[in-house]
Amino acid sequence: MTQTSNRFFDEIGRLMNDTAGVAQGFKREVDAVVRHQAEKILSDLDVVKREEFEAVKEMARLAREDNEALKARIAALEAKLGQTG
Repeated sequence: MTQTSNRFFDEIGRLMNDTAGVAQGFKREVDAVVRHQAEKILSDLDVVKREEFEAVKEMARLAREDNEALKARIAALEAKLGQTG
């Protein structure tokens, strides 16, 4: 009886290991399909990538700084012209 019980439990253990392996494989497949669908949806929506957004954000910051510097130069030149005239 003990040997039969051990074989039974061995088979149950093997079955559970096989089931866990199948479940992990299924999870990987589902993850891959979901990832692919999400990428497809995002590309269809024409969403900007983070790197591109950050690059444009930095360009806008630099343009604002240049604009402020030019405003200050214009104000200084106008003030200088006002003093001489």
